[in-house]
Amino acid sequence: MDTLRDAFMNEAPKTGTTIVACVYDGGVVLGADTRVSTGIYVSNRASDKMATLADTTIMCRSGSAADTEAVAGIVRYHVEQIVMEKDGGAPDVKTVAQIANQINYQNKGSNNGYGLGAYMIIGGWDNKYGSQVFSCTAGGNMIQTRWTTDGSGSTYIWGFMDDGFKENMTREECEEFVTRAITLAMSTDSSSGGCVRLNTVNAQGIHRKFIQGNELTPMYGEIPVGVRHGYQGGSGGLML
Repeated sequence: MDTLRDAFMNEAPKTGTTIVACVYDGGVVLGADTRVSTGIYVSNRASDKMATLADTTIMCRSGSAADTEAVAGIVRYHVEQIVMEKDGGAPDVKTVAQIANQINYQNKGSNNGYGLGAYMIIGGWDNKYGSQVFSCTAGGNMIQTRWTTDGSGSTYIWGFMDDGFKENMTREECEEFVTRAITLAMSTDSSSGGCVRLNTVNAQGIHRKFIQGNELTPMYGEIPVGVRHGYQGGSGGLML
């Protein structure tokens, strides 16, 4: 019994999240759930897992909250330096993603050789390249794609996104697609949940949207809110 307890106490806590990004005709929609978990303990039901790196560039964070927040802060610092050197000209989305990716690569030997626990999606819009989404892994790989997902919940929605994505979606279609993908992951992955936050980025800037847990459509096998005992609060918790 002591051996099992010691193993449990020494084991690194499991965390989870679901982040999604998708390109549409004229911009990018990035979304995330809001549950922060440490093992079986939900420490925050309405967190914000997306960070603004530049005027039209957003980072979706998964993995270690501490590592990803640190990377986001360092990237913002470098972006501010570039803006001052270019006399107000903000760097393009690809440049911002490369800065974040370089930080991951330069620190891949940290944490006793495990590297940073920073699995990021960086997306946005700029005058040079338009709508862009980049998947940045902890080891320093960066891949440009039309859509991507990461986090523990991503395991359950790769097929859904691959089947549902289509080119030249409208903003409304893309926001609905991203919301539905995250909601599906939340219904299956116990480490994802709460609410859904969206950041839509286009030529006009960043547009934020918050969808409460009781406003999300029940997925396969879920019991509708009105049928359950009690009711669902705005942060996604069941209130008795």
